[in-house]
Amino acid sequence: MRPEKKYLVEEARARLSASEHIFLVSFTGVKVSDASEFRRALAAAGAEFHVIKNSIIKIAAKELNLPSMDAVLEGQTGVISGGEDPAAVAKAVAQFFKARENASIKLGVLGEKIMSKEEVEYLGSLPSLPELRAKFLSLLNTPATQLVRVVFCKVEKEGGAPAEA
Repeated sequence: MRPEKKYLVEEARARLSASEHIFLVSFTGVKVSDASEFRRALAAAGAEFHVIKNSIIKIAAKELNLPSMDAVLEGQTGVISGGEDPAAVAKAVAQFFKARENASIKLGVLGEKIMSKEEVEYLGSLPSLPELRAKFLSLLNTPATQLVRVVFCKVEKEGGAPAEA
């Protein structure tokens, strides 16, 4: 293998192994200004977008023992990787490609599972990790708040705080 190609494969391998999730997208017909907007949206989620040759993706994916993506590797392919929260990255991807006619989501890889376009869009519709944590904490906090309200109402009903002994 030529040194230039080795460098490209190593670079692709680094991109594909940057996180446990990868999204492959078709980027045909997207303007440069839209691509810049897309990169900013991904950066907010901690992810990166790179266009990589299909042959290089095949070699790097094989070296990393990723599931076969050969069925969708045709035309221009963009690779999205990185970010802590796969749902936040999928949300940015789904929102961007919802408004684009020529461009589309090819597939996603989460761990060792290949996800279809519909599954990536569904993952994007889920709440992000901070939202889930906030909802969970509010669920834990609700019974304690209700208990305090009941005790407070009982004290007010009896005419104030109990006398100290």
